[in-house]
Amino acid sequence: MAKAPAKPDAAPEAAPRKKGKLLLIVVIALLVLLIAAAGVVVLLLLKKDKGGDDHAGPAAAAEAAPHSTIDLSKPPTFVPLDPFTVNLRRDEGDHYLQAVVVLRVGDPKLAESLKAFMPEVRHRINLLLSSKLPSELADTVGREKLAEDIASQVNEALGFPASTDTRGRTRSNGPVQAVLFNSFIIQ
Repeated sequence: MAKAPAKPDAAPEAAPRKKGKLLLIVVIALLVLLIAAAGVVVLLLLKKDKGGDDHAGPAAAAEAAPHSTIDLSKPPTFVPLDPFTVNLRRDEGDHYLQAVVVLRVGDPKLAESLKAFMPEVRHRINLLLSSKLPSELADTVGREKLAEDIASQVNEALGFPASTDTRGRTRSNGPVQAVLFNSFIIQ
């Protein structure tokens, strides 16, 4: 009678091995599915970055142009402007802004021809600066937005109107690549 209980002990060992193999197969199948899903996501992102999005159109091409790399064999030209001193909007009290602005353009010939447009350029920048509140210019986000707005205004004065991209942001595709502040004082 001692041999009868030995048979039930051997049978339970076979069942966990089948469950262990089944669990291993399920885990491997899930890993394969995760890897395949990650591959699809990566391909979609790469396709979108390469311009595969049919809705992008010319706005995306204009948006990509300012972000291109700079050719070091042909460095940009910097056009310094005379300092600006303006009264800011009086909603938050009497404050004034003194800023020294430099424009970055890609072509040295444009820097020379920009002098002919300087009265209109300075007028547009003065109007833009005087329309700002001190709180709008207190942080770097506000100052970067101001630099983008100045670039758009200068490019519009040169005959390059700004366009709106798919995200609703205004993009300027004119010859002024960037606006830099050498000095920025609010008092």
